[in-house]
Amino acid sequence: MPARILIFLCLLLTFGAHAQEFNCQVQINAASVNGSEKTVFRTLQTALYEFVNNRKWTNGVLKPEERLEATILIDIRDWPSTDQFKGTISVALKRPVYRASYTTSMLNFQDKDFSFKYAEFDPLTYNDGSFDSNLTSVVAFYLYVMLGLDADSFSDLGGSIYYQKAYAIVNAAQGASEYAGWRSFESMRNRYWLIENLTNSSYVGLRKGIYQYHRLGLDVMSENMETGRTAIGECIENWEKVNREKPGLFAMQLMLEAKRDELVNIYSQASPMDKTKAVNTLKVIDPAGFSKYKQLESGGGR
Repeated sequence: MPARILIFLCLLLTFGAHAQEFNCQVQINAASVNGSEKTVFRTLQTALYEFVNNRKWTNGVLKPEERLEATILIDIRDWPSTDQFKGTISVALKRPVYRASYTTSMLNFQDKDFSFKYAEFDPLTYNDGSFDSNLTSVVAFYLYVMLGLDADSFSDLGGSIYYQKAYAIVNAAQGASEYAGWRSFESMRNRYWLIENLTNSSYVGLRKGIYQYHRLGLDVMSENMETGRTAIGECIENWEKVNREKPGLFAMQLMLEAKRDELVNIYSQASPMDKTKAVNTLKVIDPAGFSKYKQLESGGGR
């Protein structure tokens, strides 16, 4: 084999081995804190962007156009000392719909229990199964959750391996008592309960619904609107069964919050029978969206 071809193949394999999974926007907002020397936030934003986008998070190889479209926003509310920060972290994930220019929201959540230590120019370290830093552990947790949600949307229960990695982060963080959001008794809407819901076999209908909604529903709609809407109706039935098992399940509420406006649009053109059936169920499983679903009954859709 000619040497230049061999070199080309080696470079190609090297590139593939380091291909990223995320195309993630990262922003640090420190407008709420005092201080004239805020270069640390620019440094952190750059370091975190590279940590998320340049690190290999899975064993798979994705094409550039297959990378997950995500957003991470850290809003610093308090800066008690040089290397200590408190605030919120907001995470969002979108998924492209097959044969459409449309992307669907899969996650949009603000985690208010977020604090961390960071000294400017310190490397961001993370290792699966250990707790090295609350900053990298929280970010890695949400990245694995997003990988799991995305995989579930393309393959029935396809995200299990990523949820297990997120669960391992929660376990490793149990001894870090100075950081909130990791333990069951602190809140019913935190990291612990999010991953508990996604790995609990009693709520497997939630994850099966994610596949029905996206792969069998939205991805089909460009070719057959009614077939796609039928699959989404079956997803809603699955979610209704989960709601009977555990009303107000945190993970399902996050999914419904991301889908609420979309569901209204999907059923605005449905038959009266399908519309009524969906609305009656959605008002029960997503009471926070009651007023939006109520619009459908009067013929509205926006």
